Amino acid sequence: MNHPGRHWHKLDDDRIQCDVCPRYCKLHEGQRGACFVRMRESDAIVLTTYGRSSGFCIDPIEKKPLNHFYPGTSVFSFGTAGCNLACKFCQNWDISKSRDMDRLMDQASPDEIARTAAEWGCRSIAFTYNDPVIFAEYAVDVANAAHALGLKTVAVTAGYVTEVARGDLFSHMDAANVDLKGFTDEFYVKLCGAHLQPVLDTLKWLVHETDVWVEITTLLIPGENDSDAELQALSSWVAKELGTEVPLHFTAFHPDFKLTDTPPTPPATLTRARRIALSEGLRHVYTGNVHDTEGGTTRCTGCGKAVIERDWYEILGYALDDSGACLACGTPLAGRFARFEQPFGSRRIPVPIHRVA
Repeated sequence: MNHPGRHWHKLDDDRIQCDVCPRYCKLHEGQRGACFVRMRESDAIVLTTYGRSSGFCIDPIEKKPLNHFYPGTSVFSFGTAGCNLACKFCQNWDISKSRDMDRLMDQASPDEIARTAAEWGCRSIAFTYNDPVIFAEYAVDVANAAHALGLKTVAVTAGYVTEVARGDLFSHMDAANVDLKGFTDEFYVKLCGAHLQPVLDTLKWLVHETDVWVEITTLLIPGENDSDAELQALSSWVAKELGTEVPLHFTAFHPDFKLTDTPPTPPATLTRARRIALSEGLRHVYTGNVHDTEGGTTRCTGCGKAVIERDWYEILGYALDDSGACLACGTPLAGRFARFEQPFGSRRIPVPIHRVA
């Protein structure tokens, strides 16, 4: 299953440095990087999870979350194993913190994945559950197969990727939801084992240097990244550096992994965060992981009317034309839109392809 990896170079001390993410793991023969799935083998870096998955599911696109990327459609979702961050609050820790065979119980070639997604009527394929940065070779091959069948591609990512590697991955993506996990380097070091600046660099590059549609998610953890000052700083940075049309999602934390003693995020915290972000000039700010119709509704930036009404992943009302313009005043909504007959809804459909014995 080992597949040749890209973006590495040999050091003078005979170690090999992986150049995919800012950890720059330096490996001896047989050693694995911090992500666990990129390994040195025979004087090269290999990806040990190519062709294998923790499972395939069909989700609503709003679950990624993407509210301005073909809303109402279904997305074929899958991930592999491992992660290049060490988030103590990981909500998918059973996948992202697993070793190769702990969770990799399904397998499929890129062509099989694309064909299955098309057969199930999905509009796009999402690389999610764990970060596609660490399985980029597999994600890129799947993306090529998807595009050949007219499907779109989505990366759900922490954005912790090097300048040399990011172009390779995101040149094959049509949309990305980037986890901006907090807005201090202290938060990233303490709770993620990483640093903030590479994520900010990725966001600016995606928005200004690519055609990828970008939305941002921040999981609000009580007492860690939910202060008024931090929320204001984050929102102000997004508005100034990325633009006021970039959608920002504030989602609710639930106790998990190494933060089981931290209480769940109160809905009032999400409402407060949304109010702060709107006051900083952002046009599309959402609340997630809660039932909050106002926090899930998209409003026209021209006339202020509700153009997409939502409750969690359910679309309750839709008032855009096929191009994404408001039916009331004709103002175009930022994003990617197309006609759909009926919203997919909040269903989650597991799709086994080839179970591994």
